Amino acid sequence: MSAKKVPAKQASKTNFETQLSELESIVEQLESGELPLEDALKVFEKGVKLSRQCQQMLSEAEQKVTILMDNDLMDSQEQDFDAPDE
Repeated sequence: MSAKKVPAKQASKTNFETQLSELESIVEQLESGELPLEDALKVFEKGVKLSRQCQQMLSEAEQKVTILMDNDLMDSQEQDFDAPDE
């Protein structure tokens, strides 16, 4: 049996929930104060990167929702115009 292939673009991106969970873990590590400074800086840098990626995903999702809502509004307005006069 052959394994199902995942598109490279999809495989390279982890999902939002996974990134958010990793970001929360980073916050806990940094808040513990147990990391040496050099390690803390590396972990912080990774956290900043994850935060930016999560923010980008949220922005893209918000844009999609806005488009869907606008399309739904336009569809309902078109139905109002198409309704026969009584």
